[in-house]
Amino acid sequence: MTSYLCGIDIGGTFTDCVVVDQAGTVITAKAPSTPGNFTNGMMAALTAAAEKLELSPEKLAQSITHLAHGTTVGTNAVVQKKGAKVGLITTRGHNDVIHIMRGSRGLSGRDVQKVVHFAESSKPDPIVPKRLIQGVSERVDCFGKIVVELNEEEVRQSIKRLVDQGVEAIAICFLWSFLQPLHERRVQQMVESMAPDLFVTCSSELIPKWGEYERTTAVALNAYIGPETTAYLRKVEEQLSQLGYSSPVQITQCAGGTIAIERAVKAPLLTLDSGPVSGVMGAKYIGEAMGYSNIITTDMGGTSFDVGVVFKGEPAFSFHSLVNQYEYFLPKVDIQAIGSGGGSKVWIDEVTGTLRVGPESAGAVPGPVCYQRGGRVATVTDADVVLGYLSPDHFASGTMQLDKAAAEAAIGEIADRLGMDLYECAAGIVKIADFQMADLIRKVTIQKGFDPRDFVLFAFGGAGPVHAGVFARELGVQKIIIPQRDTASVWCAFGSAAADILHISDQVDIMSSPFDPARLNAVIGNLKTQALEQLIEEGVQAEHQQFRFTFDMRHKGQIHEVEVEIDGDQIEAAQLEPLRTRFVVNYEQLYGKGASLPGAQLEIVAVRCRATAQTPKPHIPAAEVLTEKIPESAVRRPREVHWPDLGPKNDTPIYDGHQLVPGNQISGPAVLELEMTTVVLHPGQHLTVDAWGNFEIEL
Repeated sequence: MTSYLCGIDIGGTFTDCVVVDQAGTVITAKAPSTPGNFTNGMMAALTAAAEKLELSPEKLAQSITHLAHGTTVGTNAVVQKKGAKVGLITTRGHNDVIHIMRGSRGLSGRDVQKVVHFAESSKPDPIVPKRLIQGVSERVDCFGKIVVELNEEEVRQSIKRLVDQGVEAIAICFLWSFLQPLHERRVQQMVESMAPDLFVTCSSELIPKWGEYERTTAVALNAYIGPETTAYLRKVEEQLSQLGYSSPVQITQCAGGTIAIERAVKAPLLTLDSGPVSGVMGAKYIGEAMGYSNIITTDMGGTSFDVGVVFKGEPAFSFHSLVNQYEYFLPKVDIQAIGSGGGSKVWIDEVTGTLRVGPESAGAVPGPVCYQRGGRVATVTDADVVLGYLSPDHFASGTMQLDKAAAEAAIGEIADRLGMDLYECAAGIVKIADFQMADLIRKVTIQKGFDPRDFVLFAFGGAGPVHAGVFARELGVQKIIIPQRDTASVWCAFGSAAADILHISDQVDIMSSPFDPARLNAVIGNLKTQALEQLIEEGVQAEHQQFRFTFDMRHKGQIHEVEVEIDGDQIEAAQLEPLRTRFVVNYEQLYGKGASLPGAQLEIVAVRCRATAQTPKPHIPAAEVLTEKIPESAVRRPREVHWPDLGPKNDTPIYDGHQLVPGNQISGPAVLELEMTTVVLHPGQHLTVDAWGNFEIEL
């Protein structure tokens, strides 16, 4: 019987599904996301994939050996401010930590206007209002020693007061609990006993790191999204089980792998931004096969534009996260995003009289004007239709008719107000969107010490291949890769299917150089033991287990750390000097050559373990024969396309992207149409179908 791998990813507009069989055949499907009940959209996408395979949903589910799912339920709860009513129990006298915040209020380096005019900035709505914060008597000192025993009667009264006020979740965060978690665990037991229906979470289990404010933020956010995410994941598990899926459901996480559904239920914070991260992991997987170790990933959907980086074969990481101005520390693949997608609304700034694009999106409903679903505001997609990039007749393989006249009317109204002609306005809209995306890529690369010219750019998402030809050209990258043709439009779902199981654990132990190898090895050994127990509990066989260890290092007296990897799972005295060298290289990669102080005393702040378990991977075979002859079936009737460099109404070659074969070459201008996306090849650009079926565009 044929077996399948499956990846499912929920986006702001569509839910994507990828199914891969043993021969490497990839089946893709989309269904509109259903914010009222995301499970419906997920099951609709799975059903659509089953129909393409001519199987029932039950038969497909029973044939799937590995299913990974990326969810935005937690993200949406935060963005829409519709999370749970949270109570917080903390050390007496430290009730206001989450309200005081950091002095920058999460604005540093992000919103220049608010940083410059700090008085105009404001604090966000509190995750936990003051009336729902309870301080109890207990104290652990900075060495992890209990100096004040936990007052359980105060805890009992605090839990009762919070329950009486109708909280749906309780977060627990005590001072120095990451060194001694005993008090937090006892409070958790008491909550589970007194209010078993409440979601409860401890900071020492979720984020055992130094930084009282950041730990409090993390555990409060985890509680805020916990009930809704838990309910959703349990429903997904139940419905898949009813269809006959019997293997464990894996949930994608922000660190670049997957976790068991039981871990995701306890720590839903790990699922924030996990969808875009899956796209990075998919690019890493295909990039390895193609021989590319430096990759910029760009994901343009209907709502947002997400950028990530793979450098020397490893995703760029961030350890500082921000949600609605609230900061917390969590290791994650570094993804930066802006509100720039196919559905981004076009508007005129009434103060300056200038054309603007985004960040507000028309979403799936009502969507762009050309979708004929009630949209009245022009979008980037409408501009693409006006310019001729998108075909009204072949969009989504003809299953969805686009109303070009309606798009022209919507763009024309804006053009009239600005004194522009129709094509000039549409081209301006697309150019603004493309340049906004190019600016974001510069921030993710140049501002972090990477030169885009040393990278290839992967363009995916439904709208990514339409626009990559311009924003990639602005950066000077080597080439653009449209991965696996139509699969590019559902690439995050493919990345989910290709991701390994991953658990990341940290242990804080601040020590100054010269370092004691025995002390470091004791911490490493403790982390490895914990990770090994976790993998064994999940049934991971020894031959599939891998462990990597890193140190968070800094110059003594500084605040920010740099992650440095070690070889193996032990460190010897002879490795200490090479460790310093690696620190200097990583530090100067980030802050500039010469920024590190030679001979300065260093600190190791924390030790980190990445425990991975290899999962079955999609097999993408390479073609044995390449041919330049383009099949006649791939050639469609030319149509008029407006190219800014050539002017309006240029007869342009159109190709059916599905019919092209490895070895085919096409020179721009041209348009390649696929079922779920369109590749726009600008004048002067050259496209080749490589041995793996990817579209490679030379700029």
